[in-house]
Amino acid sequence: MKHTILATAAAALLALPATAQDVTIRLAHLNPEDPFASHSGAMAAVFKSLVESTSGGAIAVELFPNGQLGQDADVIEQVRLGLVESVISSSGGFAQHYPLVGVFDIPFAFPNIGVASRVISTDSSFGQKLVADIEANTELKVLGLIDSGGFFAFTNSQRPIQTVEDMAGLRIRTMTLPTHEAIVSSLGAQPTALAWAEVYTALQAGVADGQMNPIPIIAFANFDEVQGYLSVTNHIITPYIWTMNADFYAGLSDEHRTLVNWASEVATEAGRSISRIIEASDRGLPRLAERMQVNVVSAEEQARFAEAAQPAVRALIEAQYGAAGTEMLDALLASVEEAMGAF
Repeated sequence: MKHTILATAAAALLALPATAQDVTIRLAHLNPEDPFASHSGAMAAVFKSLVESTSGGAIAVELFPNGQLGQDADVIEQVRLGLVESVISSSGGFAQHYPLVGVFDIPFAFPNIGVASRVISTDSSFGQKLVADIEANTELKVLGLIDSGGFFAFTNSQRPIQTVEDMAGLRIRTMTLPTHEAIVSSLGAQPTALAWAEVYTALQAGVADGQMNPIPIIAFANFDEVQGYLSVTNHIITPYIWTMNADFYAGLSDEHRTLVNWASEVATEAGRSISRIIEASDRGLPRLAERMQVNVVSAEEQARFAEAAQPAVRALIEAQYGAAGTEMLDALLASVEEAMGAF
């Protein structure tokens, strides 16, 4: 019933007047439209500008930011059904259509953002394997892979998290990802799975004590208004996956497919860059530190976090996803090792 209502609402919203353009691409994402506030906002803005200008007006790109068309998983379904042409989605939403995305959640697998950027890319050995598997198992064409804004940090309303013991009893919001729930549980906290649209209100009302996200997402979501503590743990980094309806993509002319391919590549790089800029500017951690108590978890304690969480997540991947999950996880870790050798 929920999916029927959402699909009906989306269809009504998308029932727009016909335009003079030959092709219309409707592109949705969960985050703010402002290209200086989020990576998906930047990606969408750059893609729209490049496609519309280079096509000479033959292609129109209509943007639906801020979750206007529904939650991630629902919009992905709309893309699969052809109601929407394209979506930039989080791993939490994508996991409901492609569970193996959970292999990214091995804690502390990525030593730095440089390695993460090389691996979470359609150009890496792992990225190519992942894209091929996604496209073989869904009605989706992958246009881009990008990190979700940087490494995850914990925020909460109770106390600084400086050691594993500080996690005890905290109710931490997670995406609807079993791997995220396993991370939180293994550290002694209580996972609370909530849709993105519910997180701010849940934190404000005390339904959850805290959450985990990259610094840019914590900033644009204004979690500093409802959280007192931010602890930089850098425990995981997850992907955003940009997809398009496969039949729509195949139906484009050769010229338009080429345009979509290079415009999405350029737009993905713009999104990657804006995340680093937000992290380093007064839009990121410095702004949050004005209202929150910020601490960085030491390398020694990070090792203890890893010791507690890594076995739990690996066991879950092996048990829940079987040989396919183990193979994909091993490919990810091999790609990390390959990327580390480049520095």
